[in-house]
Amino acid sequence: MPATPRQLTERELAVDPVDAARLLLGAVVESTTEQGVVGLRIVEVEAYRGGDDPASHCYRGRTPRNDVMFGPAGRLYVYFVYGMHFCANVVSLTDGVPGAVLLRAGEVVTGAELARLRRPTARSDAELAKGPARLTSVLGLDRGHNGVNLTDPAASVRLLAGDPVDPADIRTGPRVGVAVAVDVPWRFWVDSPAVSAYRRGTRRTRTAL
Repeated sequence: MPATPRQLTERELAVDPVDAARLLLGAVVESTTEQGVVGLRIVEVEAYRGGDDPASHCYRGRTPRNDVMFGPAGRLYVYFVYGMHFCANVVSLTDGVPGAVLLRAGEVVTGAELARLRRPTARSDAELAKGPARLTSVLGLDRGHNGVNLTDPAASVRLLAGDPVDPADIRTGPRVGVAVAVDVPWRFWVDSPAVSAYRRGTRRTRTAL
């Protein structure tokens, strides 16, 4: 019988977002709702810091919207974007210092039937959680999940350690859709059909995270 995956800890996640991003590749984010359980193997992420990262929500300081991003590490930061989508992020760094990792894409490893019900327009299983908005939709996440402690065994959303990813298999490149710091190579991914397409940002009126 395979061993039960262990849950990631706050200490492991209380690191620089770039390091946390690499750690999260291959990990599993698992969400439990009244409808059932969906688990995704994380295959694409983006790192964001705070005051030294102009593409970050925290670049101009703390607000009610970005408060969760200031820690503690291991919390889920969920925000609404463009008036239609939710995005989910894992908070990193130490308490009071902002940093987070945007979950961009995942492969369904648990609850495929429920995932398909939530994403009926997906043309294949690889497209179910291909992109941050689809990922939150498949997991059933919304603003009510903002602040959830992903390291708490009793939480409705949890982070589980996956099979280690060989550092040589991690790809890096610019973040998707940001309007500033466009060439910072803080998007990380592994080879998977679920990885989203790269789109260079052009607008300068919004930040990504």
